[in-house]
Amino acid sequence: MIPKHFDAPPLKVSILVLPQTAPMAVYGLYEVLGSVGKVWAAVTGETTRVRSIDPRIVTRDGKTFNSVLGIPITPQASIVDDTDSDVVIVTDIELPLAADPATLWPQEIAWLRGRLEAGASVNSTCSGSVVLAEAGLLDGVEATSHWSAGELFRDRYTKVRFRPERILCDSGYQGRLITTGGASAWQDLALFLIGKYCGPSEAVRTAKIFLIGDRSEGQLPFAAMTRPRQHDDAVIAASQAWIADNYAKPNPVGLMVDVSALPERSFKRRFKQATGYAPVDYVQAIRIEEAKQMLETTGDGIDSIAAEVGYEDPTFFRRLFRRLAGVTPAHYRRRYRGPSLNQKV
Repeated sequence: MIPKHFDAPPLKVSILVLPQTAPMAVYGLYEVLGSVGKVWAAVTGETTRVRSIDPRIVTRDGKTFNSVLGIPITPQASIVDDTDSDVVIVTDIELPLAADPATLWPQEIAWLRGRLEAGASVNSTCSGSVVLAEAGLLDGVEATSHWSAGELFRDRYTKVRFRPERILCDSGYQGRLITTGGASAWQDLALFLIGKYCGPSEAVRTAKIFLIGDRSEGQLPFAAMTRPRQHDDAVIAASQAWIADNYAKPNPVGLMVDVSALPERSFKRRFKQATGYAPVDYVQAIRIEEAKQMLETTGDGIDSIAAEVGYEDPTFFRRLFRRLAGVTPAHYRRRYRGPSLNQKV
């Protein structure tokens, strides 16, 4: 099924950089959002059809400048030229501020108000919500920011219902104004926007590629079957094509041997030489990848999923899944259907 998001034109995302901005979120957002629909296929060989994202870095005048860390930031447009963005992201600012905020961003604030009035979604990362508060856009609503901004919100932005415990916060305009808290919350915002505009499955794929989320259990929970080795063994290629549709059948390796019409020993040797996998490992990898997809996208019971992908013994399936994925099937489901990708805002 082609996702409903696919037929939409590329999502135009403007990453607003201010003189007080550090480069981490700027370039992180640019890379992660720009990867949508591209990197997963390059790594795994799995073709996906999703709405693409066109990120661009914008500033007041469109000129290269040194960030607060001394690292140059080169924008692609000025706010004067940027009039068609679908999504705007206000990046973080250095706190405490060195000047009266009323004097710092008048042009940017006017532009942000115009984009919001035109129907764009306006979002902030970390302390970037201070700019939105200065614009008066957060008056009377809940908003979050870096916890260190609490005193500034308490003393200057008294009409804002400050929620420092939140990571993502719906700050009004029917879900078009989102604030985030914490220096790394740009990652949560990136996944939220990808899920909203390009589909939840693409958000999951992006989280896996960039290891966004809980890494306490290592890399395996993020890993997927990589693109099989390219080769010119036509017999083995035909066996791979056959198993892609028949992996759940009993004794799949024996059936592949039959399809190949090779002696079993010759088949196993040629398969390993061509693909880099032993046949049984290849089948198990395919089965577990399919099980992951079902855990991510369905509510089917784990025993049912085990049977669906070819394992009559659910206990064996759970052990194998944990060995290959690093976590239990139930934990994997919570990870990719839980708060990290479906943040309550």
